[in-house]
Amino acid sequence: MSRKALLLFLGCGLAWGVPYFFIRVALEHFSTESIVFARVFIGALILLPYAFFTGAIRPALKVWPWVVAFALIEMAGPWWLIVEAEHHVTSGLAGLMIATVPFYGLLIAYFFQGDKSVTHPKTLIGLIVGFFGVFLLVGIDSLAGHFDPINLGMLILAAIGYAIAPAIAAERMRGVPSAGVMGASMAIVAIIYAVPALTKLPSELAANPPFEAYAALAVLGVVCSAIAFVLFFQLVQEIGSARATTITYVNTAVALVLGIAFLSEPLTPGIAIGFPLVLLGSYWASKRHAPAR
Repeated sequence: MSRKALLLFLGCGLAWGVPYFFIRVALEHFSTESIVFARVFIGALILLPYAFFTGAIRPALKVWPWVVAFALIEMAGPWWLIVEAEHHVTSGLAGLMIATVPFYGLLIAYFFQGDKSVTHPKTLIGLIVGFFGVFLLVGIDSLAGHFDPINLGMLILAAIGYAIAPAIAAERMRGVPSAGVMGASMAIVAIIYAVPALTKLPSELAANPPFEAYAALAVLGVVCSAIAFVLFFQLVQEIGSARATTITYVNTAVALVLGIAFLSEPLTPGIAIGFPLVLLGSYWASKRHAPAR
């Protein structure tokens, strides 16, 4: 992995590990629809002017059907599916199901993108080690009594969407500036969520949320949406869509570390053992290994 790819990988892991913390803060004062709308609206508000100024929006508009597909499959669909499923399953189980994204990404890369390198033994071992690390992080208690097939199916569909969208970016939008693609995608999702969000926002704002709630929305929009998606798009172009999906392992680890540091969540033996396994597995799985002689 090049130094640029490693920095992008670490940047994405951090940027997509912190949303869980700030979503928890924002959910005390805002609905799910309002939070999703705020994320993509702020992200589009930042990226679209930059895309217009730099000329990045024109190439994105040339491939607009794929931009729409990316927006629906990466953001609009999975975000709704995950939130709805988490009303009935534990967040640990949801995290574990989303951690299956790299496995779907590997299948897509092998069978549809023709990338045979993803079956290198070290890549496969990295996927397994990383997934086992995530399993230790979330704990076996999160699995007890929550095997609802409908909600598990919703989480699996979200994970498949997270695997398909990077493949679309890698194959159909190669060379298209990330600011244009992400700015347009977030604008599309903002339009989709505008009506359900705007029916709830007036009453939520009338309740005078504290500064922390507004700050959480700002971080979700700027860091976890605008910056994170631009970094991820570039990461896909650097190491491929299948390897880029291993970022889901790091996201879970970062989220749990933040919970321990700022929410007084317990440091369990599973977290202590699982965290280094996640890092090791992610490194092996995301690195392009030389073919065996």
